[in-house]
Amino acid sequence: MPILTAGNTVYPWGVAKVLISIPDQLLRRLDEAAGRAGETRSGFVQRIAEREIAEGNLRLRKELEDLFEPLPPAGGESGRWMREDRRHRDDKRFGPAADGR
Repeated sequence: MPILTAGNTVYPWGVAKVLISIPDQLLRRLDEAAGRAGETRSGFVQRIAEREIAEGNLRLRKELEDLFEPLPPAGGESGRWMREDRRHRDDKRFGPAADGR
């Protein structure tokens, strides 16, 4: 059910009305850009904010991916690596295996 506010303006649930401070010249430019795009001021700001957030998330993901080396292919090798690691630990604890592995 819509929320009625002063002046009988109707706002749907889940939509906040916010008051922000923007320099007059920037507001004029924003309104001009919204008009050229055929959007309302609110719609324009929402679209730009969504795009900026999405691009920021992509940048963060790339930074994280760059921090980590790609994993080696595991095509059957993971079992062998686990066995070698187990033997290595056992060798440290019990000495070399009797069968020479």
